Amino acid sequence: MKTTFKQEDNNYVMIFEGHLDTPSSLQVKREMKVLYDCEGHDIILDCKALEYITSSGLRLFLDVLKNAKSKGSKVTIVGLSKELCDVFDEVGFTTLFDIR
Repeated sequence: MKTTFKQEDNNYVMIFEGHLDTPSSLQVKREMKVLYDCEGHDIILDCKALEYITSSGLRLFLDVLKNAKSKGSKVTIVGLSKELCDVFDEVGFTTLFDIR
């Protein structure tokens, strides 16, 4: 699992590549900490290269969303594959996140 953080047009962007599963979630959680200081910045979770996600990965996304909302920021998820979009729909995340 690889993540890349960058700032783009006053947004915080986190790019995910590979499998976000239970073993990788601890490292990814540490790498996502930068998103928690998002006041004044919206967050984009770029999942174009994300191949797989487990419940521990979904929990990380939900934690980021809760934190962002508390600071007046929004979270957008881009590039979900059809399979991952189905997973997000099954767990109700399509009603929580702005998915494009």
